[in-house]
Amino acid sequence: MADLEMTRSFVADPATVFRALSDPAVLIQWWGHEGMTVTADPLDFSRLGPWCTKMIGADGARYKMSGQVTHVTEGQSIGFTWAWHDDADARGPESHVTFTVAPDGKGGTLFRLSHVDLPSDDIATAHERGWGSTLARLEAFLSS
Repeated sequence: MADLEMTRSFVADPATVFRALSDPAVLIQWWGHEGMTVTADPLDFSRLGPWCTKMIGADGARYKMSGQVTHVTEGQSIGFTWAWHDDADARGPESHVTFTVAPDGKGGTLFRLSHVDLPSDDIATAHERGWGSTLARLEAFLSS
């Protein structure tokens, strides 16, 4: 198993960042890799229960992921399971993601992403690239 940890500093305050992570209408505006269109199938991290989304590439390729929201601590953190689906819609190995937000002491937010229980180091590296792209979209959204 492999784990991935990423941190970012955002100029937006923690309440704004948490809303971007948890409000489905806001989440859909930045979620997914750069250059992808994303569906809200339900993509909702505001409450416990299932979530699902599909990313559609410019070439029409489709990528589906789903899981269960495992915790929501208002204004602080969100946790959810994560698994990709194959072309036959079978769920692959499950991992767990946690988003944490905290004040950075300067009016902005320190954001931490933890993605644990990934099947291998190679998959963790691929997820690091994907999360980097997704977090770039979040940063652009928060800066607009």
